[in-house]
Amino acid sequence: MEESKSIETRAGTATTAIPSRKQINFAQVIIEGAIAGATAGVVVETVLYPIDTIKTRLQAARTSGKIVLKGLYSGLAGNLLGVLPASAIFVGVYEPVKRKLEECLPDHLSSIAHLTAGATGGLAASLVRVPTEVVKQRMQTREFPRAHIAVRSIVSNEGFRGLYAGFGSFLLRDLPFDAIQFCIYEQLKIGYKKMARRDLYDSETALVGAFAGALTGALTTPLDVIKTRLMIQGKSNAYKGIVDCVQKIVQEEGAGALTKGIGPRVMWIGIGGSIFFGVLEKTKQVLEQSHQKKVIKTTTSNNFPRTKEL
Repeated sequence: MEESKSIETRAGTATTAIPSRKQINFAQVIIEGAIAGATAGVVVETVLYPIDTIKTRLQAARTSGKIVLKGLYSGLAGNLLGVLPASAIFVGVYEPVKRKLEECLPDHLSSIAHLTAGATGGLAASLVRVPTEVVKQRMQTREFPRAHIAVRSIVSNEGFRGLYAGFGSFLLRDLPFDAIQFCIYEQLKIGYKKMARRDLYDSETALVGAFAGALTGALTTPLDVIKTRLMIQGKSNAYKGIVDCVQKIVQEEGAGALTKGIGPRVMWIGIGGSIFFGVLEKTKQVLEQSHQKKVIKTTTSNNFPRTKEL
């Protein structure tokens, strides 16, 4: 929350303090959020891509056979082309929505602001995230060797809609995931700051991010399995939708199959949360400090007395 300041007014001899809120520069919030989000997203994706590949192959396997450990970085380059704008869009939407809702809602309802902002950011980013995820997972399962080949083949054989295969299941997983993860992170951060009576150190931010990511990852694993199966089925149409997918998985493989890949997923998202929120907050801090320096420099320059030329 932005700190409030008071404006003094005089009525006779009495002085009254009227609280007012500092104006939020939403253009600055959007731009800085987008830059910070893109930076954090690319760093996390690059570092943790091999774990994500193993998780995807575990979930895609319909038997308990061996998982191939070759080509764990398959599809990374093409995926980064999608991760960068998707992460920028997510945080670029999340930050201003969060700030606006925090302005409108009382402090004890801040969790609603964080849940809503997370879901809104996820919905906006899904337009880029879904085709990126489809191409990435089809490459991780070694169906295609290159991203451009995957895109061309999917559009040719399945139509443009093929790039948005599993869109519903993706939203079913990612909207709750984004809302819950960012809400847990923001609420833990608020509680920790109140308890410590100071801002979090970088290591503490990373620890809070790791906990929020790991917990959310575990809770949403069944949704992730469903999303993965629908996205990689291609033209086989093994599943007719979300309900059919759940029914077939349970009937053919048992309910435990809905938690396939939970170990790598929790580890991946836990470490990812640590890195993502750590990089995100640090980038936002650097950008904010840079902006403040520019403001101070401009103010000083404007207020500096000019001497007339002789």
